[in-house]
Amino acid sequence: MTTLPSRTTKPKMSPIDLWWSFLKYAVLVLLSFIVLAPVITAVLGGFKNTGELFQSPFGIPQVFRWENYTDILVNSSFWQQLANSSIIVAGDTILTVTFSSLLAFIFSRLDFPGRDLLFNFFTLGLLFPITIAFLPVYIQVRQMGLLDSYFGVILPLVAFGIPGATLILRGFFRAIPVELEDAAYIDGCDTLGFFWYILLPLARPALGAIFVLETIKAWNEYFLPLLILNDEKRWPLTLGIMQFQGQYATDWGRVMAFVSLLIVPAVAFYLLTQRYIVTGLTGGEIKG
Repeated sequence: MTTLPSRTTKPKMSPIDLWWSFLKYAVLVLLSFIVLAPVITAVLGGFKNTGELFQSPFGIPQVFRWENYTDILVNSSFWQQLANSSIIVAGDTILTVTFSSLLAFIFSRLDFPGRDLLFNFFTLGLLFPITIAFLPVYIQVRQMGLLDSYFGVILPLVAFGIPGATLILRGFFRAIPVELEDAAYIDGCDTLGFFWYILLPLARPALGAIFVLETIKAWNEYFLPLLILNDEKRWPLTLGIMQFQGQYATDWGRVMAFVSLLIVPAVAFYLLTQRYIVTGLTGGEIKG
């Protein structure tokens, strides 16, 4: 006679565990509110006039002024600036992912003298943010004749984004078993074929994380376009806020609406793709 396995009952949580769990959730809710409060305030402020905004900056609008948003979408250069931001974001992400993938492959799978020393020297770029290099960047861009061009903004973003992206991808590439590489070569795959058909598909979590991080960085970049772009027709949305604020200096409701149209897509994109960041930066799962 066979006996059925007994059902395992979930152990009851002690009062201390309940309070600890409640405390953790309370802290997470509080931190989430602190992070999202500026976004919510900007969105709600976009539906107010200037007087109501200063009187009740965090309250619900008494009357939702939809014209603050519709006037921006219809009667301003918003769409041109949106296209400029999209061009900068696309150029930065594509070039950063491409070159960092190739560099990570070289530093992880190819053996040559001084490889580790060269990689350590290469990653020193992580110690220097772009904000402290504006003067040499401006001089270099001017000498290359790239002032007032999209590439004058894209190339510095790529240069300062490659070291971190290469560091992330190198860890993924090194985690792939050597036996898998040997099997690919036995099946007739060459070096580039192994990189394209084996490494890149297995490193999709890391590639997704780099894509998301570079997209948000390029979308929110302000000082570099301000330094490089003098032609207002090439301004991205971040500079468009400055232009719009100059036109409507007294109408802060419209300015807040413009700010909302800038930050809400970035926040929504991050919330939808944050799992790629978590998976990519924690290593994911690579099975040999």
